[in-house]
Amino acid sequence: MKNNFRFRNHFLLLLVTILFTACLTNVEEPLDEKPINNDLCETVSYSLTIKPIIDANCIQCHSTNGGQFPNLNSYAALSSKANSVLSEVQSRRMPIGGTLTTDEIAAIKCWVNSGALNN
Repeated sequence: MKNNFRFRNHFLLLLVTILFTACLTNVEEPLDEKPINNDLCETVSYSLTIKPIIDANCIQCHSTNGGQFPNLNSYAALSSKANSVLSEVQSRRMPIGGTLTTDEIAAIKCWVNSGALNN
């Protein structure tokens, strides 16, 4: 009986150790908080930079066909929700089931901070 109790305690200790170790190695890497490259901000445009990012990562859900609010399939719709979109992609809550690169997030941030222009 004493051996059974000792075995159970060792097993529980091993199990707890494995669980904590697994949690430590499965943490998402934090975003680098490096300053935004001003050259990137000078070259970001809605039509050449932002629209392709949105089309590739967001439109499948946030369009008339996707049915999720907000609808982001036009400049007017996206620019009116620009700050919200930036917040969602910076926090990595969006896109669901995918991820944006650090450069794509930086481009969206530049575009929003520059006034979300239709250029």
